[in-house]
Amino acid sequence: MDISRLRSQWQQISSDETCEAVIDHNFIHPLLTLLGFGPGDRITCFDTGTGIADIAARFPSKDRPAFDQERRHPDLIVEIKAPARRSRNTPSQTVTLSLEEGSAHQTRALSQLRHLLAGEHCRQTTWGLVTNARHLQLFQRHGHLVYPATPNFELRGDRIDGIVADLRACLQHPQRATTVCIYNHKGGVGKTTTTINLGATLAVADEAVLLVDCDPQGDLSRSLELSPTATTLASCIQDPSLPITAAVRSFDLRLRSGSRIKSAHIFDVIPAAPQLQSVLIQAMQAGTPPITRLREVLQPLRDRYDYILLDCPSSWLFLSKSALYASDVVLIPTRHTDLSSLNNAAHVIHSFIFGEIQTFRYDGGPLPLPIFFNGAPTTDKAMEVATAEIAQILQKFAHLTPYFWPNYHLNDTAVLAIPEYAIISRAAFARVPAVFKDKRVLGFYQNLVQAYFQPLP
Repeated sequence: MDISRLRSQWQQISSDETCEAVIDHNFIHPLLTLLGFGPGDRITCFDTGTGIADIAARFPSKDRPAFDQERRHPDLIVEIKAPARRSRNTPSQTVTLSLEEGSAHQTRALSQLRHLLAGEHCRQTTWGLVTNARHLQLFQRHGHLVYPATPNFELRGDRIDGIVADLRACLQHPQRATTVCIYNHKGGVGKTTTTINLGATLAVADEAVLLVDCDPQGDLSRSLELSPTATTLASCIQDPSLPITAAVRSFDLRLRSGSRIKSAHIFDVIPAAPQLQSVLIQAMQAGTPPITRLREVLQPLRDRYDYILLDCPSSWLFLSKSALYASDVVLIPTRHTDLSSLNNAAHVIHSFIFGEIQTFRYDGGPLPLPIFFNGAPTTDKAMEVATAEIAQILQKFAHLTPYFWPNYHLNDTAVLAIPEYAIISRAAFARVPAVFKDKRVLGFYQNLVQAYFQPLP
């Protein structure tokens, strides 16, 4: 199979009324061949454990049986969608089912893909692909997270070669790190505290973690008593030829083991530098550097870590926009006792992520995670008031329901909460993440990790 034959067969899919079986035969199977999957490496109608995927495929390996014999642990699942269907109300009319970026049909297709990837037979599956032969997009799974690995390609004859090359590059060289921006437009909701303790909790689970302090105030850096190196984040943003690896510092803790005290590496940090304020002012006045720069600067680090956590200022200016643009997902802390933080969370998702950054990125990223309540007394009365406020928000922004009440389809309006504990705030002054000071705090953040990021042993 060569690329010209794939292009020729794809061009035969001309009608909007083309069924999924035709797309499978004329496009998907030839595409999978070009991507390195042989006839024995693919299965049609694969049971993931939560539903049936149209196709599952696994790269051949000398160390295990052919996939069509073993029938488990695919590397990739494929969801095929017809580009149109007959109207239920008027059978003589055709209804277009667009997979264009931001369309309702694309949103439903991604939700279905996430559901399929959550199945027990897909625990080792990294990739999901969605296409209707008009558009095509590849997604990467990391733990519970599923986010775009490529732009949402519009398929055209003159673009097939480049799209296949991009897909092949992603599948052969997956990015190791998931980049998470911790953000709310409202200050005082514990973004820095969350970044430090989330990073420490992931490190306890043997994940390689990098924290990046994108805030000129440098609260994260001060909390960990880390000063910037000669090469700083600010200098790398201004001059991308500088090695970002030179800006990385190690955060270690002195731990007692019996009668001995030893130093243990926890995670790496890129501390903030005062020059970040100059970068911010320059971007506001001159429009340079672009908000794409931080993503480009961090790219060499994505194969060194499992998670990169970005702590950024609350203001919606260059540094925060850059951090969201550089991220795969956005984690949004709120306080249920501060109703403005809930309204700000809705504004962040609706206007900043969906309305601005996703439009600019063209791949549907970053994806917002459900909000969580952070560091306030969880009394019944406070929860009742917060629930009523969220209900009002969702009357105006119904499409945000999964990001406030992720289990609403089960009539569950619970929101994950990290209770207020004095040990969490005191830990900042002790220069030690709170999860190392109190097992209860570690348990709270482990709940956060298990709910949003990955299962823990």
